[in-house]
Amino acid sequence: MIREIIKELYLEVLEQTGNELQVLELVDEVVLLESGLDSLGFAILVARLDERLEFDPFTIMDEPFYPSTFKEFVDIYEKVNPNK
Repeated sequence: MIREIIKELYLEVLEQTGNELQVLELVDEVVLLESGLDSLGFAILVARLDERLEFDPFTIMDEPFYPSTFKEFVDIYEKVNPNK
C-alpha cells in the first residue's frame, strides 16, 4: 500500500514540477538522482507523503540515511511507519 502511494505521488510531483520520468518505469533499481526529480521535487514529495501518510520517516529515524534508489526510499517509509 505504501509503495503504491509513494509511486502515485512521485509521478504527480514529477508532473507538477514540470519534470518527466527519465526512465521507462519507476522500479526498485531506479537511481533517484537519475529519475527526473530534483532536490526541490524530493522536498515536495516528502511533504506530500507526510500529508498523506501522516508521518515523515526522515524526522523519526535515529540515524539519517539518504536513499539512492527507489527501493531504498520505499523501504524507509515501510520500516519507519508508525502506523503499522
